[in-house]
Order: sequence, then structure tokens, then C-alpha cells
Amino acid sequence: MPKVTPFLWYNGNVEEVVDFYRSVFPNSRVINQQRAPDGTVMGITFELEGQQLIAFNGGPDNQLTPAVSLYVNCETQAEVDELWARLTEGGAESYCGWLIDRFGLSWQIIPSALPRLLGDPDPEKAGRAMNAMLQMRKIDIATLERAAH
Repeated sequence: MPKVTPFLWYNGNVEEVVDFYRSVFPNSRVINQQRAPDGTVMGITFELEGQQLIAFNGGPDNQLTPAVSLYVNCETQAEVDELWARLTEGGAESYCGWLIDRFGLSWQIIPSALPRLLGDPDPEKAGRAMNAMLQMRKIDIATLERAAH
């Protein structure tokens, strides 16, 4: 097990949560399940695209918050579009590539072009890319590139 693993608190639906995330990210697997003495699933350790996470049935006392999100680096607009569509299903769009899925977990669906454009050595180009991004919900690579140049 890695030294640091995100631990996500849910309210009795970790099996549904993990099944959904595994359907979104094909390179995923369940590592193990932890069961309570009565046999119910308390937690599932799983992996998405090489990142290990733990989903825990902790009950209604604590809720997920956008203060913690999962950042997904995408290489293409098609990947951004597909992940955005799947993860916002039953959830909510936010701004600048952020969304909240139907289980309350926040995600950042970010094309690798975004940090490159925002980090351009020409501050005017980087500023134009930043201004374009601030107008977006789902990040559009072509619009960012047009704005920056």
C-alpha cells in the first residue's frame, strides 16, 4: 500500500461508488474489501489509473467537499469530453474544469495543454489563456489555444 492514500467517506453506498468509478476508468481494479462483523462492506480499497483510493461507508455525519478533489490529467479533448459527460451524469458542472459527481466527489478534468498554456513564458499569452479558462466550465483546448495565440 502506498504511504499516502486518499480516503473518501460515503454514506452506505461504497459498492455503488466503486462500481461507477471503475466503469468510468477502464484501467481500474478492486484491491480488497473490508467487512464489518455483520458482513456488510465497510470499505473498499481500489485503484483508478494507478491511483489507489479507499472508499469508506462512514455514515451521514461527514460529507465530501470541493476542498478536496481528484485531478485527472487528460491528453485529448475527446478524453476531456468523455470523462466530463460520464462524471457530471447526475452531478453538477462547476467552473474551470471542476465538477461534482453524483456521489458528491469533486473532480478536476484538466487537459495537459492547460498548465502548459498557463505557464507560457509570455505573460500576455498566459494571461489570455487564464481569461479564457475562467469563462469555461468544461475546458476546451481549441478555445484556450486560440485565446493564447
